Amino acid sequence: MKAALLSVFCKASVWSAHPLRRDLLVAMKARDSVAVAALRSALAAIENAEAVEAIPSQQPARSEHIAGATSHREAEVERRVLTAADERGLVQSQVNQRLMAAREYEKRGRQGDADRLLAEVDVLRGYLLPCL
Repeated sequence: MKAALLSVFCKASVWSAHPLRRDLLVAMKARDSVAVAALRSALAAIENAEAVEAIPSQQPARSEHIAGATSHREAEVERRVLTAADERGLVQSQVNQRLMAAREYEKRGRQGDADRLLAEVDVLRGYLLPCL
C-alpha cells in the first residue's frame, strides 16, 4: 500500500497537496485507517493555512428580516496560495507533532497509541522524501 501511495506522489513534478488528496482516496478504498488518519490531518493543516482571517463587516444589514444578510458573492474571499515549501513545512510539522506525542505516550506506558502515531509518521515522511 505504501509503495502505491509513494509512486503516485513521485509522479508529480512539483510538490503539492494534490498527491495527498489522491492518496487519501486510495487509502480510504484500501481501508488503511493509519494512512487515512495521517493524510486527513495533513490536508486539514494545509487547508487551515490557506484560509484567510475573517474580517467583521462594517456594513449594516441589508434586510430588516435577517440580521447581517448579504448577497452570497460578497462573502467569498480568495484563499491564500501556499508555496510548495509552505506545504512541505506543514507536513513536516505534522510529523514533528506526532513524534512528540508518541514520546509522551511511550513515557506514560501507552505503547499502542505511540505505535499508531509512529505508523502515521511513516506515511507522512514518505511525502517529504525526494523522488529519485
